[in-house]
Amino acid sequence: KPCVVGCSDLLINEKTETATVKSTGETFQAGDVISLNGSTGEIIRGAFPTETPDLGGDLGVILGWADEQEGAMKVMANADSGKDAAKAAELGAKGIGLCRTEHMFFTPERLPVVQRWILCNEGLEKVEEFQRTDFREIFKAMDDKPVTIRLLDPPLHEFLPHVNQIMDVDGVTITEKLGYGTDKKKLVADIEALHEVNPMLGLRGCRLGIVHKNVTEMQVRAIMNAAADCMEQDDGKQPRPRIMIPLIGSVKEFEHQALLIKKEANAVQAKRKIDIPYKIGTMIEVPRATLVSDKIASAFDPADGKTLCSFFSYGTNDLTQMTMGISRDDSGAFISNYMEQGIWSDDPFNKIDVEGVGYLLQKSAEAGICANPKLSLSVCGEQGGDPESIQFFDKVGLDYVSCSPFRVPIARLACGQVAAKHYVEDRHGKEKTAHSEHGEEHARLARVFHHMMFRDKTPRWPFGHLRASHAKPKRHGKIESKREIVRAQASW
Repeated sequence: KPCVVGCSDLLINEKTETATVKSTGETFQAGDVISLNGSTGEIIRGAFPTETPDLGGDLGVILGWADEQEGAMKVMANADSGKDAAKAAELGAKGIGLCRTEHMFFTPERLPVVQRWILCNEGLEKVEEFQRTDFREIFKAMDDKPVTIRLLDPPLHEFLPHVNQIMDVDGVTITEKLGYGTDKKKLVADIEALHEVNPMLGLRGCRLGIVHKNVTEMQVRAIMNAAADCMEQDDGKQPRPRIMIPLIGSVKEFEHQALLIKKEANAVQAKRKIDIPYKIGTMIEVPRATLVSDKIASAFDPADGKTLCSFFSYGTNDLTQMTMGISRDDSGAFISNYMEQGIWSDDPFNKIDVEGVGYLLQKSAEAGICANPKLSLSVCGEQGGDPESIQFFDKVGLDYVSCSPFRVPIARLACGQVAAKHYVEDRHGKEKTAHSEHGEEHARLARVFHHMMFRDKTPRWPFGHLRASHAKPKRHGKIESKREIVRAQASW
């Protein structure tokens, strides 16, 4: 179902349970039926006729062509449940690019258990079982496709009841459920102790897993056991979990969590006597992480010398917030005004800010690929479903984009269009300059490689890493990004 947020034109009265449109004075009562247009933000009185979209017929044929385009980025989906994952697969997603584990905690029957764990350090095993069940359903729904699971990201106090709820007359019920008997004051004090002035930059993401290691360990066990369950229940199943560490800002943070994940994952595999093809990566959403991406991408396990990081997924929602210094939740108060005055041409939370956020993303991708040529690159923010942003992500050289399930068809079409455009341009360029193509390509490669290796007067990697080869980039031979140049390892 759609949701329209940031409706500044609505005046909501919680006591009378009414919503009034400021501009017209029209009032809605609790229980009134309304219809929402999730694309335009329109609110319509009464039940509007709807129908389920059908991806068959001509549309299905066109989407099939888009998927078949050589070199097209893959499209995955953001999904947090088996139901959402099944819908994503139905709409053509090639996997899950972002599963937000915290969304599994908010159901009415689970929330009190989670709250008791946070406040009293009781019931962590029940929380682990919740997660294991959900992951198992997602793995089954995706049918061997990759599933990227982000470890717990928000601060813990977001799961707790508000103080005014506890002090209300019905607050006793809450205190009893959470193991405080009738002691409201003690419960309030414990909740306030977890309060943060600026929670977005507080104890969340990887910081939470570093301070409370048992949280990371619990989630990894749930992920790996869920995958093992699927493999034991069906010999043909091959779940592909990708464990993503959120809010990394330094290589030390990544190494701490990656080594902990690897230790716990290997322990589960040894106990279950089963080999699960899991991968470890990180969400790049803190500006500092984009500046040290080469170090994060090349981090290794000192015990066996193997690289720890298999993928970067750019969380453009938080990366945009932190880079531009704008709260996504509060930006609705002025973004439309900015756009009317021409200060911004687009909402940066809908379309990638190429000059600022895009610049950091591109430099991070280049540095990561130079340090680790096998690194997978993707984006999982809202811009992942925007056709214009997809053109930029393709230019950077990302492997896939991830968006909400219902934006998957649009993203598939956009990725196919970009790949088709490359094909047409390449054919035209080859016909026009066939006689000099070989020499020009080598000259261009030489210029770009020289810039990459000596832009700070020191080589970016040992020359021994380059091997002579006549292989060309996958994307129709078009040298579009430094990532593809490195992977092509083209001959000079």
